[in-house]
Amino acid sequence: MAGYSMALNNVYNHYLTTYASKSVSRYDTHKKSELRSIYNSIVKLNKEAPLCIVDTSKQSQQFAVGIKENARLLHNTIASLGGLDEETLLNKKIACSSNEELVTAKYIGAESNPSVILSFDIVVQSLAQPQTNMGHVLPSSAKVALEPDSYSFDVNINDLNYEFQFQINAGDTNLDIQNRLSRLINNAGIGLNSEVLEDGSGNSTLVVRSNATGLVEDRDFIFQISDDHTSRRSGTVEYLGIQDITSPAENASFLLNGRERTAASNTFSVEKTYEITLNGVSTDETVSASIGLKTDVDSLSENISHLIVGYNDFLQSTAAQQVQPGSRNLFTDMTSVSSLYRSDLEAIGMKFSEDGLISLDKAILSNTIHDENTENVFEPVRHFAHSILQKTNQISLDPMKYVNKTVVAYKNPRRSLASPYITSAYSGMLFNSYC
Repeated sequence: MAGYSMALNNVYNHYLTTYASKSVSRYDTHKKSELRSIYNSIVKLNKEAPLCIVDTSKQSQQFAVGIKENARLLHNTIASLGGLDEETLLNKKIACSSNEELVTAKYIGAESNPSVILSFDIVVQSLAQPQTNMGHVLPSSAKVALEPDSYSFDVNINDLNYEFQFQINAGDTNLDIQNRLSRLINNAGIGLNSEVLEDGSGNSTLVVRSNATGLVEDRDFIFQISDDHTSRRSGTVEYLGIQDITSPAENASFLLNGRERTAASNTFSVEKTYEITLNGVSTDETVSASIGLKTDVDSLSENISHLIVGYNDFLQSTAAQQVQPGSRNLFTDMTSVSSLYRSDLEAIGMKFSEDGLISLDKAILSNTIHDENTENVFEPVRHFAHSILQKTNQISLDPMKYVNKTVVAYKNPRRSLASPYITSAYSGMLFNSYC
């Protein structure tokens, strides 16, 4: 049972580190009605799908998982430009800052509730800082003044305790141990990062720093390091000097429309409408950043640019897998969708190259945007975005369509039953070679 759990963990770790998006989108969550609709679509798909022998090579497995993830990323990119309804596509409002070196802003409010939209000024007094524990400066090449043995120390962070165990061997130098512990801390993934600093004179020190910044109420530290009650031999914490806070964590301090505010992070939200990121400190209170919204035409222009980037990224990732026969079919399916709107899209500045990629002529787009009939002119762009959105849904439902396979038998047209094994072929690829 333990071996099975370990194999399962390996599956998830491989999937998350290889394919999963590095950022989480709100479009990665679904309502019960949406999940029910996906289930019904899978059942319908299985009833009509023939029985096939699928190529289960490692390359085919990576291809299937990869195109599904790329389709999901493109889907989320389009959805983030105004929502999933065709009428609201490309209607996302774009925030702007008058001083991006000081503050950058992103609009995160609901498109359907413009009454809460506001503008404001920010003066940044100080940035949020992480906690830093800098150890003693020790001679790098000198042998460790601790006996060879198994040692350990404890780290308390986010109300959780972690024990780190390691070995000191005969002949280990201070630099050996500092590097060993630095790798141990960085590989643990508990919200700390570590490095060994050398002064160029034969000395080195171990530095431990928190990924998080700021302090919560009634707490004067982010993490603590000690070996007072550890399970193995103690002594390394005091020897290396990593128990003392040399730079305490600090909250960001800023003036919001003249009122003093603080935040534990340099990125925070304001009135659930803006996501604000502090990038610098004002030299005085006259140096500020004004946050507001771009005009509708400017927002539309930027949304079209994001749409093109997402579309091109998908095509390029597909073209990079030409060794798979199905990649050409996938490329053709996607470009055939865009070809339906090509003449209308080129009229507003979206140019198509021979390899199917789209470039944007901003001069033509700018002239078109300021036309009196902007809404009517840009309807084809929304139709194009909606069609691509539907195509990504189809790819996500059946990535096996593009994997090399041989048809063995077709379903009986008079009595067609759903086969659970069609989708299992894709799911099983995540577990192959692990179980």
